[in-house]
Amino acid sequence: MLRVRWLGRVRYAEALDLQRRLFSGSNDNYLLLLEHDHVFTAGPSADETNLLVDPAEVGADCVRIDRGGDFTYHGPGQLVGYPILTLPGRRGGGLAETAAYVCDLEQVLIDGLADLGLGGCGRLRGYPGVWTGLDGTPRKLAAIGVRLSRGRTMHGFALNVDTDLSWFERIIPCGITEYRPTSLRAEGCAATMREVVDAVARHAAQRWGGGNIERAEVAWRHRTSDLSAFSRGLGPGPVEVAPPRSRARLSEAGVNGGLHLADRKPPWLRARMDLNDGYLRLRQVMRRHDLVTVCEEAGCPNIFECWGAGTATFMLNGERCTRACGFCLVDTRQPGPLDPGEPRRVADAVAEMELDHAVVTAVARDDLPDGGAAAFAETIAAIRDRSPGTTIEVLVPDFGGDASSLQTVLDASPGILNHNIETVARLQRAVRPSAGYARSLALLARSASAGHVTKSGIIVGMGEDDAEVDLTLADLAAVGVSIVTIGQYLRPTSHHIPVARWVSPESFERWREVGTALGIDHVESSPLTRSSYHAAESAAAVELSARVRPVPA
Repeated sequence: MLRVRWLGRVRYAEALDLQRRLFSGSNDNYLLLLEHDHVFTAGPSADETNLLVDPAEVGADCVRIDRGGDFTYHGPGQLVGYPILTLPGRRGGGLAETAAYVCDLEQVLIDGLADLGLGGCGRLRGYPGVWTGLDGTPRKLAAIGVRLSRGRTMHGFALNVDTDLSWFERIIPCGITEYRPTSLRAEGCAATMREVVDAVARHAAQRWGGGNIERAEVAWRHRTSDLSAFSRGLGPGPVEVAPPRSRARLSEAGVNGGLHLADRKPPWLRARMDLNDGYLRLRQVMRRHDLVTVCEEAGCPNIFECWGAGTATFMLNGERCTRACGFCLVDTRQPGPLDPGEPRRVADAVAEMELDHAVVTAVARDDLPDGGAAAFAETIAAIRDRSPGTTIEVLVPDFGGDASSLQTVLDASPGILNHNIETVARLQRAVRPSAGYARSLALLARSASAGHVTKSGIIVGMGEDDAEVDLTLADLAAVGVSIVTIGQYLRPTSHHIPVARWVSPESFERWREVGTALGIDHVESSPLTRSSYHAAESAAAVELSARVRPVPA
């Protein structure tokens, strides 16, 4: 079976991290299909004179990578495909095996283009890729650059669908001076990106998946107006959930209607209010240290149970978030200044509560250069100084995809690195427009590749179906996630997206079995499960103490 994922627009560095993890940490066969922002890439032996401009001056990145070939360009309107495959009988990865694989890849594209009405495409001897105009002036439609090692593949192809061909004038593409690139649109083929993806995926599945395909897709329409003000680079200003826009995005994703806010919850979703002594004591600790918890800010239904047991999730960097996720109750007004004393006060509270396992999260702070990463590192250090026997779990935002911000947290060596993917691929744009499915997978892949116990969470009941949750679990397992939480979405207010369905307890139990069968060490799955629910028990289940990386000297 071939797992095909249409990921939309993805930064090159994030796609590369995702590729590398799937290449080295998974045995599953994937085909990642996506577009990139403007970027020039080059293999290790590329000729620098073939780069004709300073990339920064034209608003592009430039990346050296571990594949064959010279300089090439990726950008909007170009379908980029990364097959991560295990090829039977090609364990050597030598020249002959690589040439045979390149031929297979070319044929997938040639057959797909024929389905789209662009006949006469083929190979040009001595020039890898897919060409047209072979009976006159050859023109290159697709570049190919691959890596094959121990029978496993990465990198792949770039097919010009409706690409701005002027970008190729800024390089000598693949070191070829005698022929120029072209695109489907320039050759008179009006196929949409979606139609091209369908054709390529179909022939890829026939060649590498025995005809069996498992597909997931993010939204095909990408509007900057969907993003929060901070995500659009507009800076300070009110950020709020806009129900009409959220509803429109949901409708585009195939989700219409939903349960009314006043609809009675099923019995398995009725959390009991219990002002027990443990809850009251912990509330006093939080007030005394002037701390914020996600338990309160997000309206968690388990607050009485968890606080009663002496556990809570501390929230850093204030109580106002710069995102506008359609499911979250956290305040989205203009955030305030950082509190430099907050990490110390969290550590004091952890010590006072004598916690064996502390969970620390934060609002998204797109207004900060590091996305708020420094506060995580400082809090980890402060807790470790006050309570050296306490294991620490951090639930981080995506830091806008900035790898250096994530590295700041990883270098502080938390016991568990948690980042929630939240929902299935199809609904990402609808419910968390300033985030992204590929970005979240890339962050989790970076954490797992660095040797950290890695955790993620899924909310269900927002319009997905059970099979899509299965696919998301498969993706989380493939990038190395060890712990997954799955819980029912509960609509906080009428300004948030509606609940699409109440998911039965039996489905949650089945997902626990599905996740375990996929190789995930621990799946905490129930209607009232939240990201930090039973966090200490989950940590114990994966033998955290034996897997915590040492603090760097």
